[in-house]
Amino acid sequence: MKGLIQRVSSASVVVEGKTVAAITTGLLLFLGVERTDSEKHAAELCKKVLKFRIFPDQHGRMNLSLTETGGALLIVPQFTLVADTRSGTRPGFSLAAPPAEADALFQHFLGLVASAIGEGRVSAGQFGADMKVSLVNDGPVTFMLES
Repeated sequence: MKGLIQRVSSASVVVEGKTVAAITTGLLLFLGVERTDSEKHAAELCKKVLKFRIFPDQHGRMNLSLTETGGALLIVPQFTLVADTRSGTRPGFSLAAPPAEADALFQHFLGLVASAIGEGRVSAGQFGADMKVSLVNDGPVTFMLES
């Protein structure tokens, strides 16, 4: 399971002209699910995302986590994160989990996050939809996390 996190001042997802999710200060997580991923991988990545220290402390050092700051989390499913790009000029998607399995793990991940930080701090994009994602990257600060 792969997650690209970005520290944001704001982020939102629009599907078919309607805003389906939006947050202010927090993290935007693009989440990719591979064929070999399991609920164990989801739990590991969830813990890492919530505890990863990328918010500034009182001295301006990246030393605080999302859990510590009380920020929000917007999770966007993105199968292209798990594309095989090692050769050629066209991505391969054989590493991606089949849609039904990926959606089930995405929903499981959402549940884990909601249980850990509360439903009011979690928003999500729509699995399988053509999404328009907007964000204001704070820093910019961007990291790739894997479980």
